[in-house]
Amino acid sequence: MDKLKVGFIGSGFATRFHILGWVGVRNAEITAIYNIRERSARELASLAESLGVGKPKVYTDIFEMLSSKSVDAVWIANPNFARLDVVKSIVEEVKQGKSDLIGVCCEKPLARNMDEAEALIKLIEDVDLLHGYLENQVFMPSVVKGKDILWKYGAKYTKRPYLARAAEEHGGPHSSWFWNARLSGGGVMLDMMCHSLEAARFLLSNPEESKSSLKPKTVYAEIASLKWTQEPYNSMLRSRFKGEVDYSKEPAEDYALAVVTYEAEDGSLIISETRTSWSFTGPALRLSFEVLGPEYSMTINTLQPELFTFFSRNVKIPPTEEFVEKQVAEQGLIPTIPNEAFTYGYMDEDRYMVDCFINGRKPREDWTDGLLIVQLMMACYMSAEQGKKLKFNPEVLRGFIPAVAKGLWKPKTIAEAP
Repeated sequence: MDKLKVGFIGSGFATRFHILGWVGVRNAEITAIYNIRERSARELASLAESLGVGKPKVYTDIFEMLSSKSVDAVWIANPNFARLDVVKSIVEEVKQGKSDLIGVCCEKPLARNMDEAEALIKLIEDVDLLHGYLENQVFMPSVVKGKDILWKYGAKYTKRPYLARAAEEHGGPHSSWFWNARLSGGGVMLDMMCHSLEAARFLLSNPEESKSSLKPKTVYAEIASLKWTQEPYNSMLRSRFKGEVDYSKEPAEDYALAVVTYEAEDGSLIISETRTSWSFTGPALRLSFEVLGPEYSMTINTLQPELFTFFSRNVKIPPTEEFVEKQVAEQGLIPTIPNEAFTYGYMDEDRYMVDCFINGRKPREDWTDGLLIVQLMMACYMSAEQGKKLKFNPEVLRGFIPAVAKGLWKPKTIAEAP
């Protein structure tokens, strides 16, 4: 195969980032975009065509897209509550011989809970399809280069790293379904901790060993609603989403902290310390990473870029995100990221997945990684609910649905201790 023809399922925020990053992807073109909301799909199809990365046909019937001879692989980027139905449709078409797909990529998180994640794994392994897990942060150039340098020199001449910190923080998502924990499966823990947990695990993993050599032993977590249950912010949410979201009745966490202890390949115990927030106040989205070893360290902060722009109070710019994702101000000194799709790892992630699929190679980041991250997040929710550190045991997570996803979580429980 000389060129991979890719169809996108979903036409929201994530798909837009993938399309923007596709200008750096070789040997692939975007040939299809599916969404039951035709308008948003057409908008992204126009964007793809304007960037020269394909002339995608818009579909409102998923089966029609999956059976198209112009689609070799699909990128699943629809809301996580619809993932299971989408994968069932894919597997059905492949089993019936109506689809010639060779591979499927899925955006983070893989699923809303462990039961759903295991069901997805069972489905995809029942057909002969390559599968990739789209965790962009482990493809960020700064993260990849930082890890390479630390392991090549720091770990080689002293000892392996023993602590990784990762955080993703902003003021809250764009779409209402993220805020509805009954629908999405959780708050900021589920939405963003999946990024930070996998990024920290990636940084701590010995590049000369399989990722399975890093074994989770214990999990400790806390969740809280620090901002969006307070007034006037809850009323702002209700107004913004026309009453679809009301955190005075069914709140979700807007802050999460997780500490995972791993046993490394040499028997040493190492720590992943991660946090995520929808209550962060700053210029825009902030991704930060830190790695510590016995004689070395590494730090990344996306709000310390090479470019800053400044506007005085006399410049009245309409609200925009042209400078950086989740931007909240248009005056003063603004950190500006020229190519976010590159900086955040989307470009390198997609280029890697395309190369794997064309060459029939299993991606190093696949759905089994997505399953582990879901297991870790469910263990984090369980730890937060019980108020104590837990041994990591996936067996006890089957059937577990976080209280926040059932509309039963009370923010005041963070002050309670067992």
